[in-house]
Amino acid sequence: MEEMTNLNEEIVSLENASPLDVAKAIESFLDNKKGRDIKVLHVEDVSNIADYFVVCTATSNTHVKALSGEVEYQLERRGVNAYHIEGRDNNSWVVLDYCNVLVHIFNREARDFYNLDKLYENTTEVEE
Repeated sequence: MEEMTNLNEEIVSLENASPLDVAKAIESFLDNKKGRDIKVLHVEDVSNIADYFVVCTATSNTHVKALSGEVEYQLERRGVNAYHIEGRDNNSWVVLDYCNVLVHIFNREARDFYNLDKLYENTTEVEE
């Protein structure tokens, strides 16, 4: 019965949503697919490439693909298409570019290696 409810849910457009609303929606999509250590970082003051980074850890390389696919699918359903996607063939990380919001999905090793948490430690983490 739960699947029937999900099929009947109203899809709310994010086409004209603020970057913060898009970032929070992405956080929710990742959480629903069991992404780990999800952070939404407000990077607008320290970066000229985006207003928000959403950073997430996947439990495996397959999970990296599943999480990125879910974000892409859910946002397309809501009228938001990725400007660019990098790392699809890589398996250990993917970056989805939604202009004002960049989504970084890593396996544990890649997250430790790139260490965006340390690089952007002077930013504000958006709380729910």
